[in-house]
Amino acid sequence: MLAGGGSRGEAEMAGPAAAAKIKREKEKAGMRRKQIMYMCAIGAAAVMGLTACGGAQETGQTQAATDTGADGQTETEGQQEAGSGAEGASGEKTADKENKDTDAGAQEVPADLDFTVDLEGIATAKLNAGVSVHDPSIVKADGKYYIFGSHMSTAVSEDLSSWTPIGTGYKVKDPIYYELMGNEEAFAYAGSKKSLIPTDDRGWHVWAPDVIYNEATGLYYLYFCTTSTWNASNLCYATSENVEGPYEWKGALIYSGFTAETLDATDVVDYVERDEAKDRYIKKSNEYNFNKYPNAIDPTVLYDQDGRLWMVYGSWSGGMYLLELDAQTGEVIHPEADEEKRVDSYFGKRLLGGNHSSIEAPYILYDEESGYYYLFVSYGGLTREGGYQIRVFRSETIDGDYVDMNGEFPLDTENPQHYPFGLKLSGNYNLPSLEVAYMATGHNSAFIDEDGKKYIVNHTRFDNKTEEHEPRVHQFIVNEEGWPCMLPYATAGETVNGSGYETADMAGRYYVINQGTAIDAEIAQPFILYLQEDGSVYGDGITGSWEAKEGTCYMTITYDDTAYSGVFCQMNDEAGTQVMTFSAVGANESVWGVKY
Repeated sequence: MLAGGGSRGEAEMAGPAAAAKIKREKEKAGMRRKQIMYMCAIGAAAVMGLTACGGAQETGQTQAATDTGADGQTETEGQQEAGSGAEGASGEKTADKENKDTDAGAQEVPADLDFTVDLEGIATAKLNAGVSVHDPSIVKADGKYYIFGSHMSTAVSEDLSSWTPIGTGYKVKDPIYYELMGNEEAFAYAGSKKSLIPTDDRGWHVWAPDVIYNEATGLYYLYFCTTSTWNASNLCYATSENVEGPYEWKGALIYSGFTAETLDATDVVDYVERDEAKDRYIKKSNEYNFNKYPNAIDPTVLYDQDGRLWMVYGSWSGGMYLLELDAQTGEVIHPEADEEKRVDSYFGKRLLGGNHSSIEAPYILYDEESGYYYLFVSYGGLTREGGYQIRVFRSETIDGDYVDMNGEFPLDTENPQHYPFGLKLSGNYNLPSLEVAYMATGHNSAFIDEDGKKYIVNHTRFDNKTEEHEPRVHQFIVNEEGWPCMLPYATAGETVNGSGYETADMAGRYYVINQGTAIDAEIAQPFILYLQEDGSVYGDGITGSWEAKEGTCYMTITYDDTAYSGVFCQMNDEAGTQVMTFSAVGANESVWGVKY
């Protein structure tokens, strides 16, 4: 493992609205929103085109089933002001489940079940990515996978597991960035000790790049940010004929963190009248209005389903913003202001966040199969014990609204009261076969490969008392209701069986983790659940039910009054042992299970 990164998170959390100490998951268990089981009518999957697990079949019988409990959901106590969406938290149950026994609490636990968590005898290993790339953004070119990260770190791989560095650190001879390092204009506003706004540590700051192939120009576009303080930043872009560079500086796109003295060094007054800009973006104290407007970092660029080009960006401060780009030039198209729709004429549309809540690293992926745009973000502070984690929202349109499993999104919440919002995919966790627990898994990109497999690419720290980090790539599968389910282990070429698995292969004793929705340093540890062939579920003080949809990999599991919808997938654990796993989501939580 290699060290590096971390100054950025410290800078973000140093703002006036710094995060308070996060409540532990057990302290807020009573606040957690209850959600009924997602059991959409069988035809709905066909309409959405979810074929990864055979979901487009016209019929499907369940292999094992018991009831899941009553329909409905409870309101989250102390809910902050939030945006609303059209999506609800409930789904219809299948007809065959309506007639089954509803009293899961009356189940009698068989006496011969062992709920002791004993990992002895399970082989362990430690993956070695070979590089340290923070905030990895992935692009595939010429049959290879490239990740571009903060601090000018870049790596390449042929298998999404072992990576070879191309360049790392602020070096004049870096093959990707060497033309930028010698260009004073690239750092005129921010990003170096000589910038108009000098870096707070007198070093170089180039963070969170994203590379996309521009179909109109035939060039690779590198979008990146130079930054000097926790809100004074500059989104820029450069181009190259080759994905491996070198990239030539083209210009600055968006500025943030300016005051009355530095406003004229930006292009803001080209789009907003000077007096209006001062009134809107600068507080009476001559401080940038960071609670409402963005920190111009963490860009991600994508084409929508109609071929239009967009950039989403932002970190903490005023939240996540979206701007359309000119597909012919890659430059910003500034919109007309629309306060009702949260559209600013300079910064674009605010999607979520604000009030300096710990939300950053926006990444949008369009999935033609499900018909949704997925907005991934990271919560928490990026350090090992900062509670860093991956959340996801979705929308049927590129400009939102992006909502979670409860049809909601955070807007101007007090930090850290945004924790209930967004489906949490990954945070801190320990699983069988890991030599060391994973921590602060976050700042992800995502992509769909040519074979249709979908992947999340993030960096992870470890429970080793250091800030070392490495990239990891996990496959995710979209469940019947259109929500991503991240597989428990880093990908090793596994392929889900779209026709499903035998009941005997799925039933058994599972090591299970539930990562909840907390933003804290606690590590999710495994507990034991038995998935019986008759559809019952047993744990230590736990009863519930599960079922698998015949002819598909789709499954549902219910326990502790919460229903989760997901998938079964046979894959290798970290030590290379083949195991049956499941990944399911519900109530904005992710549950993973591993069977040996």
